[in-house]
Amino acid sequence: MKKIPTSLAFICFITSAAMAQQPAASPSKNTNPITKSRILQVDSAVVTKHTVTIKGKLIPYTASAGSIPIWDEEGRPVAGVFYTYYERNDISDKSTRPLVISFNGGHGTPSVWMEIGYTGPRRLNVDNEGYPVQPYGIEENNNSILDVADIVYIDPVNTGYSRIVDKETPGSKFFGVNEDIKYLAEWINTFVTRKNRWASPKFLIGESYGTTRASGLALELQNAQWMYLNGVVLVSPTDLGIERNGPVQEALKLPYFAATAWYHGMLAPEYRQKELTAFLPEVENFTINELIPAMARGGFIDEAQKKDIAAKMAKYSGISEQVILGNNLDVSYDLFWKELLREKGFTIGRLDSRYKGIDKQAYGNSPDYNAELTAWLHEFTPAMNIYLRNELNYKTDLKYNMFGNVWPWDNKNDHTGENLRQAIAQNPYLHLLIQSGYFDGACDYFNAKYSLWQLDPSGRLKDRLKWEGYKSGHMMYLRKEDLAVAAENLRKFIRESVPKPGTPAKY
Repeated sequence: MKKIPTSLAFICFITSAAMAQQPAASPSKNTNPITKSRILQVDSAVVTKHTVTIKGKLIPYTASAGSIPIWDEEGRPVAGVFYTYYERNDISDKSTRPLVISFNGGHGTPSVWMEIGYTGPRRLNVDNEGYPVQPYGIEENNNSILDVADIVYIDPVNTGYSRIVDKETPGSKFFGVNEDIKYLAEWINTFVTRKNRWASPKFLIGESYGTTRASGLALELQNAQWMYLNGVVLVSPTDLGIERNGPVQEALKLPYFAATAWYHGMLAPEYRQKELTAFLPEVENFTINELIPAMARGGFIDEAQKKDIAAKMAKYSGISEQVILGNNLDVSYDLFWKELLREKGFTIGRLDSRYKGIDKQAYGNSPDYNAELTAWLHEFTPAMNIYLRNELNYKTDLKYNMFGNVWPWDNKNDHTGENLRQAIAQNPYLHLLIQSGYFDGACDYFNAKYSLWQLDPSGRLKDRLKWEGYKSGHMMYLRKEDLAVAAENLRKFIRESVPKPGTPAKY
């Protein structure tokens, strides 16, 4: 070991001690003014004129891209909510022209997905199955519902360009199940009043967490804003606060597992050769009539029965009987996504299990990443930024948040399913449509069916409740074939949910 001279060591000690005693330099405050292009103009809009061809007919429309404030009790803006509004130009009587109010979910994601993927007049460039292609960009959406309804797409606070603008206002005012519903209901009231749409038949459409939002808003709009709707559309719904803990929650996954295994060819020929919709009722009946009762017995189930149930689950899910027994009949979603195609070297997607990913290791309990969400961010992010700037002429240096910070989120007191039931019961005009993708593992189709069954235990409202399934995932509209069918079904729902003039709202 090399010896340091005593004098040098002493100098180092004195210097270090002196430096330690000096106060730390305070960082200089940035006094430069904030760049205007980085500030949300909370009460402004850019208006442009366009056309789109739908069903062979040229539809002229006006697009408004901008922000309307959320105010405090004294009328001061605390946040700006960004929106895009599409209004057909060649219809002057708005009293019979439906207005569709559209949300996505996340939490923390804007309305971009349905705007340029499903119902809006422009659609992002993707292949026929929904995968990214280059060049990025947009094209006409000939399946848009703008022919039958005007549409507003709303980006909740901290999503898209929406921002909190008052530093004293905490995020907790916005980030929670009921907080979200309350401020958005106020915002919708302002929007409808400004755009003079009180006479119009009104519809809410939400996707993913947006279905929780739309379900809660249906009652909040009626009870707090005195605004009554004609329809609610839930695309890939959440559980809507409807309890399903224990054996029910564990068992309801199986039909989704079966649909996904069917898609990937992981089932025996007797099932692969069937149409999906002919195969799934067998799995659904097994789930309700055999699997739930068996799982309810827990550790006291007869061993022979347990093995029989596991064998049937393996037959339907494409997962080995050994794995199923090793997990006490309860195979998690994560394990299913990792295990189904493990021997082929792939994982499968969560939101759309048609998508495949590649992990670092073949074994494990969950995939390394969400293959489908990676693809969707890949294609939607450039398309929306191109569209807003180049076609809607909305120019800003704000970042468009595909996923914004909305955490912590207060999930307590989620009674949105019951809120929706009450709204439908109170309003004879109100109808419900649910659209699900068979290969969606985040908000799976059979859980959506279960929610529909539990929504109205009396069965008195079921003539106004409808469910539809599609051979794709969470965003079924990305698959071109399903886009055409789903959009047409949406048109039909809107038309049928608007009563003939003079029809009273009564039982």
